[in-house]
Amino acid sequence: MAKLIEMQVKTVTVDQGGGFLVLLTDQEERKVLPISIGPFEAQAIAMVLQGKTPPRPLTHDLLKSFCESLGGYLEKIVITDILDSTFYAELYFQQSDEAVIVDSRPSDAIALALRCGVDIFMAMKLVEFTYDYSDIISQDIQDGDTRDEDYH
Repeated sequence: MAKLIEMQVKTVTVDQGGGFLVLLTDQEERKVLPISIGPFEAQAIAMVLQGKTPPRPLTHDLLKSFCESLGGYLEKIVITDILDSTFYAELYFQQSDEAVIVDSRPSDAIALALRCGVDIFMAMKLVEFTYDYSDIISQDIQDGDTRDEDYH
């Protein structure tokens, strides 16, 4: 398997065009991988980050319950590739002694990983699509933008 970098969800935010981004950082918070996501996925991720539970299960909650009821569990997720500005991910499930890898959109994989409390990884080859964390923070301060634009 290719070398992987463990990532964590830093936040869900709004970009300058009004679209949503999930920001993944490495464990040392030196690199940031921004991934564009839709509004429903942004909400699904933000709810977990904020510790909120919906009154009824959302799709990602349902998938988690479904896997658990079949005796399986999510082991990890991996952001694997980018093609034509679209990121790709894989879900690594375990059921009994069988490993199952499922193709996924990164936003769905991240939402499920947060609900399951599993690790999020990025393929090493995606490092070229990351930004230096310090550059992003410095740029926000230079632009005078200190607003909290996290999705709520």
